[in-house]
Amino acid sequence: MNKKLTKTVFTALFMALCCAGTFIHVPSPGTTGYLNLGDCFVVLSGWMLGPVYGFLAGGIGSAISDLVLSYASYAPATLVIKGCMALVAYFIYKALMKVTRDKFVFPCIISAVVAEIIMIGGYYLYESLLAGNFVSSLAGIAGNSVQGLFGIIVSVIIMGILEKTGLKNTFLRNIK
Repeated sequence: MNKKLTKTVFTALFMALCCAGTFIHVPSPGTTGYLNLGDCFVVLSGWMLGPVYGFLAGGIGSAISDLVLSYASYAPATLVIKGCMALVAYFIYKALMKVTRDKFVFPCIISAVVAEIIMIGGYYLYESLLAGNFVSSLAGIAGNSVQGLFGIIVSVIIMGILEKTGLKNTFLRNIK
């Protein structure tokens, strides 16, 4: 099968996973935010699809979810923030894979942490601009931090499963 077509199909699949993973959510205890699987699929899209396709899958899939959930005012920011999360997750993961003996856990955790920091900071800045107040937007950091931690944990677990079962290498062989 054509590699470009295969990569396009998997990008659409990851878009759908990012959208559905964000759409299905549970309120986060003690915060105004909610937990969902969207961030884990955004980070996974970066690791698995690379910078361009990962950016598109994470950004577009998550932005569509904002539109479906009636958060249209967040969709443009989500497109950029989630796309950048996937982009950064890819580049940090690749760089760490080259310089560390640990070929899995360390690169995954560090790249996911940096990606989630981008999410937390990106939404803080966007909400500050919307509200016209950098102080009142501080409240969103707690919910986004809990969401980010959840995204890190789940993405590393899923990547571990893909790594241990050999599905990661099979997937990468089919799209590269």
